[in-house]
Amino acid sequence: MADDALFEFLHMEMVAHVYKEQASRAETEQERNTCVSVLEGMGFRVGQGLIERITKDTPSFKDDLDMMKFICKDFWINIFKKQIDNLRTNHQGTYVLQDNKFALLTQFSNGKQYLEEAPKYLAFSCGLVRGALSNLGLDSVVTAEVSTMPSCECPLYRYHFHFTCYL
Repeated sequence: MADDALFEFLHMEMVAHVYKEQASRAETEQERNTCVSVLEGMGFRVGQGLIERITKDTPSFKDDLDMMKFICKDFWINIFKKQIDNLRTNHQGTYVLQDNKFALLTQFSNGKQYLEEAPKYLAFSCGLVRGALSNLGLDSVVTAEVSTMPSCECPLYRYHFHFTCYL
């Protein structure tokens, strides 16, 4: 439990630091959007390293669906101590991962009050997934959508992954 709290606190402080640094220099909306890119890049690198460690004793995957199942179970459990709640696919390279109680959003209100703040807290996680998939040999685009807090959905399309969180 203590390590979960430390990870959540580190994540919140990392987001706050990146936004504070960029906001002091940003003059346009586009420059402010670089914060999301910075956080996503940090997550990408961490995702690459984590997937290397987690898969070192794992047999190779048969197909993309096996990789996605691994991400939803083993990878997600190693990071967030729970499995993805739902994995959907159209069998053409689009996958949607759904987490109904996303750990990095549970500290927020359950209403729509902080909905516009959610993307900056999801950028790192999108990078984690994209970095992990990259190391598994899948180039992807990972986005996140939040319709209600603290739920999150991550659609992943061929490879563009969409990561959705709901509560």
